Amino acid sequence: MRIATYLQAGEQRLGALDGGDAVVDLNRAAAARARAAGRATAQAHADATVPADVLAFLALGEPALADARAALDHARSLDPASAAAQLLRAPLADVQLLPPVPQPPKIICVGRNYAEHAREAGRELSPIPIIFTRFAATLLPDGGALVRPTVSEQFDWEGELAIVIGRRGRHIAKEAAFDHIAGYSVFNDATIRDFQFRTTQYTAGKNFHASGPFGPALVTKDEVADPHALRITTHIDGELQQDGNTKDMLFDIPTIVAHLSEFVELEPGDVIPTGTPAGVGFKRTPPRFLQPGEVVRVEVEGVGVLTNPVVAEEALR
Repeated sequence: MRIATYLQAGEQRLGALDGGDAVVDLNRAAAARARAAGRATAQAHADATVPADVLAFLALGEPALADARAALDHARSLDPASAAAQLLRAPLADVQLLPPVPQPPKIICVGRNYAEHAREAGRELSPIPIIFTRFAATLLPDGGALVRPTVSEQFDWEGELAIVIGRRGRHIAKEAAFDHIAGYSVFNDATIRDFQFRTTQYTAGKNFHASGPFGPALVTKDEVADPHALRITTHIDGELQQDGNTKDMLFDIPTIVAHLSEFVELEPGDVIPTGTPAGVGFKRTPPRFLQPGEVVRVEVEGVGVLTNPVVAEEALR
């Protein structure tokens, strides 16, 4: 499934992308399925098994995913007009996508996780994963505008595969890491380079307003055969800038999950961008940074395409 969070008539809902141009409301579809089975308390049953809130949904684990798949199948079995009348299915054009997890408990990013990127940045390879944090307030959905701030023109791109945690845990062994993962998404860890390198801490450069595109959906792990064999590309106005593959990560997903869980409890909904391959702008000659009016397109093979225009902060005032 491709799980999405979206706004419809001002209400935040949990859905599954369907057919590339529609979204199925998983909570309402679960209620409709329960009613069709003769359950008197259909909506209460749906709220308990397939909640409309993504964090509550992820916290229920595999049983909720199974119920959501059954709800999706039920919605697909209905006449399209009937599904629309019951608010089970809506065109994507009629809803507003949000980040698949709009308020993650934590966003823990991995830096310098590709050797070629570390080399282009003039940095040494680290013997352990390099970690920094993002704030949820920086997140943008697919289609949301990346905002180049007034205080800097050094606005750079970083296309990445993101992990979304589905099961709580600490001291997670590498061999158990995938048991704690709900799925994957696309992330653009857009960065203000001069603020990033003012000190040895990356926090400032990684947390500007509207600088963290994430989405369009959370792709459940059963749909990704090998997350260590995914091509990652970044285009700006159609021109290829990054072309890497997750097979080249220095620290693979089990290593990242095990390392993080040594010092923090991972929770359902935590987002872990796993690092960017070579091809960022700040080490080019001359440096290349994002300009207002450009469009950034990050694609992770089999996971999705994340597209965001760039605007100047001063144009929003």
